[in-house]
Amino acid sequence: MIQKGCLSFITLSDSNYQFPMPDLSSQRTPPTTTDKGGPIYKVGTLIYTPGALLTVMFWMLLGDLCLQIMEQLPTSLVPLQLRWATASDTLIGFIAGSLPAVLGILLNPVIGIQSDRHRGKLGRRRPFLLASTPLVIVALLGLGLATPIAEILGKWTGAQSLAALKIGWLGGCMAVFVVANTYIMQVYQFLFVDVIPKEVMGRFVGCYRAVGALGAFVFHRYMFGHAETHTALIYITAAVLYGVSFFLMIWKVKEGEYPEPTPKLGFLETTKSYFTECFSNSFYLKTYSLAFCFWCSIVPLWTFLVFFGTKPGQAAGYAPTLGLSLTAFGEARGWCSLVQVPVFFLVGPLVDRFHPLRIGMLGMLLTSLTFFANFAFVHNEKSFTFWLITNFVAQAIYMGAYLAILPRLLPSEKYGQFFTANQIFGFAGVALAPVLCGRLLEWVKDYRFIYIWCGSFTLIGFFMCILLYRHWCRLGGDTSFQPPSEKFLGKNSSRKI
Repeated sequence: MIQKGCLSFITLSDSNYQFPMPDLSSQRTPPTTTDKGGPIYKVGTLIYTPGALLTVMFWMLLGDLCLQIMEQLPTSLVPLQLRWATASDTLIGFIAGSLPAVLGILLNPVIGIQSDRHRGKLGRRRPFLLASTPLVIVALLGLGLATPIAEILGKWTGAQSLAALKIGWLGGCMAVFVVANTYIMQVYQFLFVDVIPKEVMGRFVGCYRAVGALGAFVFHRYMFGHAETHTALIYITAAVLYGVSFFLMIWKVKEGEYPEPTPKLGFLETTKSYFTECFSNSFYLKTYSLAFCFWCSIVPLWTFLVFFGTKPGQAAGYAPTLGLSLTAFGEARGWCSLVQVPVFFLVGPLVDRFHPLRIGMLGMLLTSLTFFANFAFVHNEKSFTFWLITNFVAQAIYMGAYLAILPRLLPSEKYGQFFTANQIFGFAGVALAPVLCGRLLEWVKDYRFIYIWCGSFTLIGFFMCILLYRHWCRLGGDTSFQPPSEKFLGKNSSRKI
């Protein structure tokens, strides 16, 4: 559920633990060559020829494409299913937005440590994917068949409210889905760090983001419009595509050999070191605030925008919606994802030339301004589509830059540790924003105000970008910046960024 890149890597780290995320800001080293002069690529004990590397990337990206189609279901269909069952906006915000975030905060540190320390015949990543994939499939089928299952349960139990049974069933299936899918999302992204060579990681990440956008386009363009009439079929199709692609990926993509894990430290010692190092410096708090502000704006948009745009989203006592059909809304939303694909590719060179923090600042400002423009200028299907696409282009500028901000600002010696601290802020935004925004919408009774909520938080994020940028300049900026890690790491960092 969660959009990729910002909330995808999280592991709780002890003082000796290193997260296996590559430094995307470092210069690429040329691959070595074979005896015949062709290049070979290495990552750990894995060695690839160009053809073998392309094969691995194909299976990884195929899994990502089907994964992204599947991931659209809880964010796009579950809010509608809950609304059809007469759930309140606050409850919708909790089940579709806050519940995944709360479980993510609790699970992600555990998942990271479990996966990194596991050793088995399939490696340290694929066993978790193999165990979690069937649970995701079962949860998807449960969500898709919620109506007939609630009717059967109603006959068995004699319950008077089928709507309450359906809401309870949807909430239970979402809980199972979130737990299993959290393992999938985290471990999948750990896997590509382990099997994709560092010198091609930037190109792979660009393809990864573009393929994810294509998956969202396919879902909204060809599936979302049939959500009300073919709910079960959509879930079944997505579950089959996801299951087949992931089992193929687990079979085709091989892991290398790993060194033995480091000895564990005591829980109290690890926790004290973690919080002292990660949260005692204002520079890092400013960095983390970007994730909090952005996700406070984006997750409510995913949850409630469909109610503003569509006729099925009309609630009693609320201001009129635009009255679009689900098909028309899905087409507009699909085009938004498609136009992001070239933006992700174009932002890369700009980030390398002007620094990701500058491009991210521009993207955050444009995102905020286009949210307010949506509030002011959207009155029909044509204006809705135009301004929503404009907003998604601005979001793509920010998200494309954000992938490179953290490796450039956080200390490489403990990158994983500081990355998880950033994720805590992001998940806090995901957990709080949908419920609070739902309460706001219940008060104003006008879904158009979703744009005011989103624009306000991205505007706050822009001002935090300015404060972070000024702090970065004081620490050396382009010429001599080093992460302010000496006080905590006990040594001077030699890394120049």
